[in-house]
This record gives sequence, C-alpha cells and structure tokens, in this order.
Amino acid sequence: MKRLGLWLLAALLGALVTVLLFFPATWMAGMVEKQTGGRLTLGDAQGTLWRGSAFIGGAASSGGAVTPLLPGRFTWKLSPLVVFGMVDLELGNPEALAQPVNFRGSWKQWQLSPSALLLPADGLAGLGAPLNTLAPSGVMRLSWSALELAAQDQTVAINGRTTLEMTDMSSKLSPIKPLGSYQLALDWRGQQAQLDLNSVKGPLLLSGKGSLNNGRLQFSGQAQAADGYEQSLGNLLNLLGQRRPTNDGKNIIALEFR
Repeated sequence: MKRLGLWLLAALLGALVTVLLFFPATWMAGMVEKQTGGRLTLGDAQGTLWRGSAFIGGAASSGGAVTPLLPGRFTWKLSPLVVFGMVDLELGNPEALAQPVNFRGSWKQWQLSPSALLLPADGLAGLGAPLNTLAPSGVMRLSWSALELAAQDQTVAINGRTTLEMTDMSSKLSPIKPLGSYQLALDWRGQQAQLDLNSVKGPLLLSGKGSLNNGRLQFSGQAQAADGYEQSLGNLLNLLGQRRPTNDGKNIIALEFR
C-alpha cells in the first residue's frame, strides 16, 4: 500500500508538471478578459503560458471575431519561478514597443522597465464628448520611465511618470491637417495622477492641468487658434467648449472635463 501511495503521488506530480509545462496560451485569453472586466482579450493566442504570442484585442463580437487594438503581435517569456511567487516576464512587439519590456517582482508587486508603446489615436474617442465628435487621428506614443506597480483592491497602483506624445493630430471636422502636436505628462502616485498638457507645435494650441483619481478624470485647460488661424478654426473651437474673451481681445476656449 505504501508503494502504491508513493506511485500515485509521483503520477499526480508528474501530471501536474506536464499540465504546467504545456499550459496552453489560449486559456490565458479567458484570464485576461476576467481581469479587465471583458474589455480586453488575447486574439489568436499561440504557444504556452511560458512562451507564446497573441495580439491584444477588444471583447469579441457576437460573431466571435476579435478586433486588434494595437499593431503587431505580442510575444512573451515567463519564468517558471512564478509558481514560487517570483515574477520574471518579458514582453516584445517590434511593431508596437520601442524595446521589449520586463516585469519583475512578486505576485502583487512588480517593476516595469522603461519603454514606449504606439497607441491608436481613435482610442481618444472613447473618452466621450467632445472627442467622440472630433474623431481625432494621428500618431500617439506612450513612453514611461521605470514604473513601480502593485495590486491593490482589485486595481493596480502605479508610481512613476508616463508621457503621451500626440503627433500631427487631425480631426474629420477640420480641413486643416495637421492641427498640431501635443504632449501630456502624467505623474503617478498610487491610483492618482497629475496631468499636464502642452502644445508642441501647430495652429491649434492646447494647454491645461488636471488629475486622475481612481479612473475619474478632472481637467481644466484652454484651446485657442494661433495667429492667422482664428477664422479657419472658428467652427472647430466652438465645438470644444465655451468662449472666454481675454484682455487682449483674443477668444480662449475653456476645456473642462469633470
């Protein structure tokens, strides 16, 4: 009986190791969907938990199709030491990432190495009015320094700095293309971030400050046309907010998100 018990234990351990070694990447899609509340999933996942690839997409449509949200396929390499609480994950995607990024830490705290990620400009429409009406297009690049991440109350706390560069942005409502290039800096402290928006160049000038608090955006800023573009950008500016005349006779548009 003792030998039989040892044999069964060895068989069970062997089966467990085999399952872990060949844990299919397709199973991870369900895990990603659960952790993001159904907003994200992995499309065409290939390989295993430890080494595989997939594209990142939104929730599947009624026909089961998954639409890619970011360019290219993401590849990953995960150390088996994660079983013992030591996370060492490398993500790569030459089409979307400036360089591969590494997650290192425990099950609840990680350090993310510096890199940059290309983002689709049409994702800004998801922030609501007036951006959904403007239908912005252009090149967006999110870069970050080394970030500290921690799981906290079913959310993720972040410490560090990220910068969103929006280059040659345009709108379907304006014949002037591009409208300008902008930079949005975010200083993260846990589940809060301070925002600072500035114009880099272009006929449409934007600036302002705000905050993110547990996902809630508060922002106060202004928009105005550069000299010589007051008439051609008049209709677009009217869509952005309320006019506020200044002492020098210029019209400033108040940008408010609450």
